[in-house]
Amino acid sequence: MRSDSVNKGMARAPHRSLFKALGFIDEEFNRPLIGIAVAKSEIVPGHLHLDTIAKAAADGVRLAGGVPVQFPVIGVCDGIAMGHEGMRYSLVTRELIADSIECMVMAHGFDGVIYIPNCDKIVPGMLMAAARLNLPGVFVSGGPMLAGRKDGKPLTLTTVFEAVGAVGAGTMSEAELADLEEAACPGCGSCSGMFTANSMNCVTEALGMALPGNGTIPAVMAERLRLAKKTGVLLMEVLKQDLRPRSILTEKAFMNALALDMALGCSTNTVLHLPAIAHEAGFTLDLDCFNKVSAVTPNLCRLAPAGPHAIEELHAAGGIPAVLGELAKKQLVDGSAATVYGTLGEAIKAGVNRNPEIIRPIDTPYSATGGLAILRGNLAPDGCVVKRSAVAPAMLKHTGPARIFDAEEAAFDAIMGGKIKPGDVIVIRYEGPKGGPGMKEMLGPTGALAGMGLDDKVALITDGRFSGATKGAAIGHVSPEAAEGGIIGLLKEGDRITIDIDAHSITVKAGEEELARRKAEWKPSAPKVTTGYLARYARLVSSAATGAVFVE
Repeated sequence: MRSDSVNKGMARAPHRSLFKALGFIDEEFNRPLIGIAVAKSEIVPGHLHLDTIAKAAADGVRLAGGVPVQFPVIGVCDGIAMGHEGMRYSLVTRELIADSIECMVMAHGFDGVIYIPNCDKIVPGMLMAAARLNLPGVFVSGGPMLAGRKDGKPLTLTTVFEAVGAVGAGTMSEAELADLEEAACPGCGSCSGMFTANSMNCVTEALGMALPGNGTIPAVMAERLRLAKKTGVLLMEVLKQDLRPRSILTEKAFMNALALDMALGCSTNTVLHLPAIAHEAGFTLDLDCFNKVSAVTPNLCRLAPAGPHAIEELHAAGGIPAVLGELAKKQLVDGSAATVYGTLGEAIKAGVNRNPEIIRPIDTPYSATGGLAILRGNLAPDGCVVKRSAVAPAMLKHTGPARIFDAEEAAFDAIMGGKIKPGDVIVIRYEGPKGGPGMKEMLGPTGALAGMGLDDKVALITDGRFSGATKGAAIGHVSPEAAEGGIIGLLKEGDRITIDIDAHSITVKAGEEELARRKAEWKPSAPKVTTGYLARYARLVSSAATGAVFVE
């Protein structure tokens, strides 16, 4: 066992002395030492209860003969960080999380790891760590928040962001906004729509790194605690079999994950995270893979923000096994893919679609193609992404004048000030991985547009990114980014931009000579941040088109 290196033999007497300071007894040195990487905190609603999940997982480890040891992992609440300086510090934590877990596991000789994330960057950061370490490991998340309720209607965090725009448009009072604020987020758990956190927790099931139910069992249910306890027991079996993450995180697994991604209509942030996880697993997952899978995978679910349904409803309808079961009917997923509990086919076989209104049958999908689309053209030669399933039909093809903003805040002020008109194409640039730095999510502007009733009349493009809670013709990850001299940085007010989502195209009406002239005149802007982690991040990070991973 790896833990022998820290607790066996005469030379390790000092080490054992320190373990005994923690309360260890000699008998525990003969059992596997299991790290429990838990992102518990009191600032993230999705993580508030993770101590209870960790305790249940630890109980499972002890039941199966292991010695569990918890250690903490950081996590940013994207909702609280949204719309201000704090959002620069969201995506950048993904690399910090992976690095810090590597440090803790390698330094302390753990034999295996249980990963307990829940929210946006914590899930992919932990998956990156698991792939990098390649030690026996299993995931169990904290589970989704229940939807809020008002007047019998479900509410999500998106409802509140959109209500801000409604107040700005004069269609809602501040008193009504305050009522929504009280009701939308009723307790612990990851926000209740198919936003980034729930997208990644569901995708973890398809990747084979978690038990069925990981992505959909609500945070407050005892079933979630039972899942955590089973995960602890399972980890010990995974350790016994010496089953390693890289034997699970294969190209086959990622193709299954992409198919699920398209069927569910997951967050556009999966286009950043899945390539980054694949990178740690030792292979390249390029943007073309997303379009190839989307072309043959129907969109079966319209969960918030694309539709009215919350994750708890997806769980009641049969969860991820039921969605995978529908896809399997057309051989769109490979049941032979390995998982921590056997093969994906075992989950598929057990899946039952209990509500075809929530999970459309494979023969009657919402659309014949998937929920995400990668667009290319002279405006984004390296690609960009849109959540197609959350775009109004009228906006699938759109041409309009560019309205240029060099920061999110300026665009938000213009929206709230009534300066954006139907037909406009809002351009927010210098918010990419390097230019931001940190590639901010922009739920504030998209929520305001929706609240003002403009989400089906106005497009928004950016080299930054969007929350999974975003809906509308919101096109992110435009690459190359403005700070790298990308075409988005050369646009001028009034340039005509054409978006054709079905044709996977995004172009600006400007000749090659004109763009070349602008490029020759372009000068890099001064870095927004010159000290600290953000400055280091901006120097190391790659393009969004390659997952915004660090370049060694």
